Amino acid sequence: MTTTLIETHKVFEGEQRKYRHFSETLDCDMVFSLFLPKQTDNKPTSLIWWLSGLTCTDDNFSQKGAFQKYASQHQLAVVMPDTSPRGTDVADDESWDLGQGAGFYLNATHEPWAKNYRMYDYLTEELPQLVYTLIPNFSGKESIMGHSMGGHGALVIGLKNPERYCSISAFAPILNPSQVPWGQKAFTAYLGSDEKDWTAWDTTSLIAQSPTAPPIHISQGNDDNFYDVQLNEEAFLKAAEGKKVSYKKLDGYDHSYFTIASFIEEHLQFHTDYLG
Repeated sequence: MTTTLIETHKVFEGEQRKYRHFSETLDCDMVFSLFLPKQTDNKPTSLIWWLSGLTCTDDNFSQKGAFQKYASQHQLAVVMPDTSPRGTDVADDESWDLGQGAGFYLNATHEPWAKNYRMYDYLTEELPQLVYTLIPNFSGKESIMGHSMGGHGALVIGLKNPERYCSISAFAPILNPSQVPWGQKAFTAYLGSDEKDWTAWDTTSLIAQSPTAPPIHISQGNDDNFYDVQLNEEAFLKAAEGKKVSYKKLDGYDHSYFTIASFIEEHLQFHTDYLG
């Protein structure tokens, strides 16, 4: 695969980069961002995947996540994919919570989405093989995290691949998408109306069926406007009993990147503890 470096910035002695490539899986051009810490003494560098939420691109976290200082300290590379396939030939919807910018990190099975909307395969098969080659002294160890729709994506991908990811964390994730409006709308469009087909992409269903799971850390602001309708945790926590799950309510914090920036150090320390 050919990648083109289209942007780079020095930050906390590391580099914040942006790349473009053509994705065979998604059948369109894609961009992603990658933070690389400064390479010193041939130290091994582990990788964290960040998955963003509805309407976001790879730029949101790279510019507002305030993570680079801590990633540099812990010798972590951080990759930020886009949230969906993009382009004039890619199916879209007029609403903000479906289509481009709202890929939900699954493999769509229904038209017009099935041709391009295969974000799960893209993130677990195609893009990693490209990203690994860009990380000097890659340790081979990975963790995954995300926000909102991206928190859903991080949990689903992490639970489907427990041997691959050392840890999972999320800010304000959609924990039970089969039972909330955002998830029901997306799943009906991408997967069809048979709810049995949704369970493979629902965190609560997955963790209930998983004999083992990586350690999970979740932060949820209690002033989050989306919490009551879209982000309730009760069914998930019940299904997750016996698993290593930390769920923290954050007094006075909302759904924004201000919350992420306030607690990103805690999340990266959590991952570092398991990445070694």
